[in-house]
Amino acid sequence: MSGKITVMAHLVAGYPDDGAARAAARGLADGGVSYFEVQFPFSDPSADGKAIQTACAETLARGFRVADGFAFAQWLRSEFPGIPVFAMSYANLVYRSGVDSFAERAADAGISALIVPDLPFDADEGLEAACRARGLSSVPVAAPSMPKGRIEALAALGRPYVYAALRAGITGKETAVDGSTIDFITAVGSGGSKVLGGFGIRGGAQAAILAPHVHAVVAGSVFVDAIAEAYPRGEAAIRQATAEKARVLTEGR
Repeated sequence: MSGKITVMAHLVAGYPDDGAARAAARGLADGGVSYFEVQFPFSDPSADGKAIQTACAETLARGFRVADGFAFAQWLRSEFPGIPVFAMSYANLVYRSGVDSFAERAADAGISALIVPDLPFDADEGLEAACRARGLSSVPVAAPSMPKGRIEALAALGRPYVYAALRAGITGKETAVDGSTIDFITAVGSGGSKVLGGFGIRGGAQAAILAPHVHAVVAGSVFVDAIAEAYPRGEAAIRQATAEKARVLTEGR
């Protein structure tokens, strides 16, 4: 594929530790990613596969708190001012903090958008309004299992971004990008939203097929696995490993 692929890199904030997470971010930036998606670790994730579940559990076990997630996002904005930061969290953390308070803290940290998969677009506890009031985007999540009418209703909102989960289930397992996937993406983006396509993106060939149909290709478990494998060898190894994985995706190879 000619030209750089726009990639959104999913990071679990604070995993495996603060220094390692920062090294991973530097590697992803070296590899040319265009967005960071920072996940706030949660104890009972509904959409995450084994790699991200394990990363969340290990990070929480060492005492990670919501404030640490905002601090990591703020560091990313300071260190990489040209790379927007989206935050991903589950409803429990947002609701417990207070929807308005969470959005306010996100804005203060320099976060551009919030993705909360278990707050549906038509019952979001005021998330979209709280985000809009603070100059943030609230990114609804669409899945292929949704009825056609519901996908159409979501698309008609015309939000700046929409996240398209490319298959039902949990993250991690490699996703086959086929004609039905492209049809789903087309439907999700029919209202003019920029589509962020992810779930099971692990290789450059997948990214190259997906890239013409989405605003950004989202990948996460592939980076978490690379971080875990390199961690015993230190921060330089983490930076190198994540940079290489990022280049595979951004170059479509």
